Amino acid sequence: METVKLIIDRKPVEVPKGTTILDAAKGMGIRIPTLCYMKLEDLHYENNPGACRICVVEIEGRRNLAPSCKTECMEGMVVQTHSPRVMNARKTVMELILSNHPAECLTCSSNGHCELQAIAHDLGIREIRYKGEMSTFQIDRSPSIVRNMNKCIMCRRCETMCNNIQTVGALTAVNRGFNAAVSTAFERDIAGSTCSYCGQCVSVCPVNALSGRNTQQPVLDALADPDKIVIAQTAPAVRTALGRDFGYEPGTLVTGKMVSALRRLGFDYVFDTDFAADLTIMEEGTELLQRIGKYLKGDQEVKMPLMTSCCPGWVSFVEQHFPELLDNLSTAKSPQQMFGAIAKSYFAEKLGVDRKRIVVVSIMPCLAKKYEASRPEFAVDGNPDVDISIYTRELARLIRYANINFAELPDSDFDRPLGESTGAGVIFGTTGGVIEAACRTAYELYTKKTLPKIDFEELRGLEGIRSATIDFDGTPIKIGIAHGLGNARRLVEEVKNGMSPYHAIEVMACPGGCIGGGGQPFHRGRMEVLRKRAAALYQEDRSKTLRKSHENPYIQALYADYLGEPCGPRAHKLLHTHYFDRKEAINMFTQENQEG
Repeated sequence: METVKLIIDRKPVEVPKGTTILDAAKGMGIRIPTLCYMKLEDLHYENNPGACRICVVEIEGRRNLAPSCKTECMEGMVVQTHSPRVMNARKTVMELILSNHPAECLTCSSNGHCELQAIAHDLGIREIRYKGEMSTFQIDRSPSIVRNMNKCIMCRRCETMCNNIQTVGALTAVNRGFNAAVSTAFERDIAGSTCSYCGQCVSVCPVNALSGRNTQQPVLDALADPDKIVIAQTAPAVRTALGRDFGYEPGTLVTGKMVSALRRLGFDYVFDTDFAADLTIMEEGTELLQRIGKYLKGDQEVKMPLMTSCCPGWVSFVEQHFPELLDNLSTAKSPQQMFGAIAKSYFAEKLGVDRKRIVVVSIMPCLAKKYEASRPEFAVDGNPDVDISIYTRELARLIRYANINFAELPDSDFDRPLGESTGAGVIFGTTGGVIEAACRTAYELYTKKTLPKIDFEELRGLEGIRSATIDFDGTPIKIGIAHGLGNARRLVEEVKNGMSPYHAIEVMACPGGCIGGGGQPFHRGRMEVLRKRAAALYQEDRSKTLRKSHENPYIQALYADYLGEPCGPRAHKLLHTHYFDRKEAINMFTQENQEG
């Protein structure tokens, strides 16, 4: 490998040819601040427009300062990263950026997590010498995401994430000069765009120009209403990330403290969405076996492969980009929605109350869950199955709001019957977990034999696309797995073109699955954080006495007492759904604008 030698901040260094000054400095432990630059090594993408000029450095012999993110190291180069000239330039650029940036730090949900705020602090900026014209973009509020382009600094990280990694294509730069912003096609509201609500744009935005929709106040209002029975359900990925906002290391399981915190907040019942994950496996696993059975008998009408439907960001992606494949999606609702349906039917009957007295609050790692909960088909006579969905960072804010000392909370158990789950339900939170949980149950239901091993290691990992063949006692079942919508697109194109070899495909919209959801504590694409979160879920799975969904005694009782058989008439009415072609509406709008 060809290398070059140079000096950075009076220290000699040798790096591979083609290395940028920014990366070389980082390797030496020298921090150069950046705003627009973002490198997602594990996802093999970087955002590098070289636009913000915060990362400029001084190179001996050159007249102008150079952006370190764009400048390659050269033999004999002498670089200063923090000279007086460099620091003065950075402060000037930062003041110009701040000159028309809303001064809303005290009320901004990214206060304390804002990269712009952090760099301004490190540069010692205490006053802004320039006065800029303030932007007047209208704030765009969708069910899941809020877009405030008055805060946008045109770093274009969201554009890279949306277009290159997720391949959703909802965001792009529009206009020029002062009016430049990142927007949607024809500058429509995000709710009318091709957005899937995965929230990955939010997870990389450095300044809160993109944020999750805040629904904390409705939760507080419900908790304060003496006539309401308020139920919390918590997704598996939340317990391995929530602790990060309270000083715990990434991947620390805080399940018991989370349950205690929810009780302190005033929830009447604290249940586990893992229970509904077990329920999902009973329905989706049965549906998989039914389809495979028909397929192996030569039924040409059956839609194969079966594609999982637990992730609302993924479902929305199919509805908008591949509506011709809607019949390949499992009709099983997501665990969030199954839980809501059961809580407001079965559990309401056990309590002897009308469903309208129950308020179901879901705590999810995901922004798309807010959109999913608002879909009209998930309601009975206008009363939603899930009333409010909040994400992990919102729960952390509620805990602080209530002045709860999280670290000193005792560990508590979930309430029953909707809080008891198996290890299979826990691993729903990471890529590969849904299909592994399904295989544990489907294998035993299909073969009538006990699994020779519970752990399907071949289904695990963080590669973007994975495949495996599971031997169902002589019947090979081919599985495809993708996380991140860009990877999913590659698998779906195979299905669309009749080239897919798989019987079943699991897709999660976010990198890493739910553990990397847009509502989790920010990880900024650092896959080592996601690996620790995934490891924690597998650890909890191993610690469970029961690790197969069909062995959950409360699930067995639910079917015996209320639902009947999996995929039966009552189960299908409560636990299954249908999908819509949303591509046509977008195409009609586009055509109208082109003609107009």
